[in-house]
Amino acid sequence: MMKVMKIPAHLIIAIAILFSCESKDIDMTALITQTYDSLKAMEYGADDYGMRKYVIAFLRKGPNRDLSPEKANELQAAHLKNIGAMADAGKLALAGPFYGSGELRGLYFFNVESLEEAEALTKSDPAIQAGSLKMELKEWYGSAALLAVGDIHKTLAKIDI
Repeated sequence: MMKVMKIPAHLIIAIAILFSCESKDIDMTALITQTYDSLKAMEYGADDYGMRKYVIAFLRKGPNRDLSPEKANELQAAHLKNIGAMADAGKLALAGPFYGSGELRGLYFFNVESLEEAEALTKSDPAIQAGSLKMELKEWYGSAALLAVGDIHKTLAKIDI
């Protein structure tokens, strides 16, 4: 039995346009701008390139790491709760740990305008307050689409952290 491949409509239209052009000089900008969504760009704070500023927090091991397993679990639960609160408030676009036990433990991508605002949010983290983690902040220029990750993630996770 032959397997049928589904081709997105926008791709079929683009191919049809390419083959219908008599000239080899095709204005690809016209094709690209047909997919531009000004409302979504405004919602995500995108510039003309679809990009925006974030502040990344590099989470590193702090000086106070020798906790009992019970205290470590309690601190981790409070840390995760804080992550959820920042995400719910729209201030955290993305967060996650690194595999392994190296010095670098994880990343936060803050949806904020300044290093000062990111620093204030950083100080709300119980793991930072306890000295289990420390953070280094850096401004970053990346895709505004990163702000859609949280909503998409909610549709993929069977278990809420």
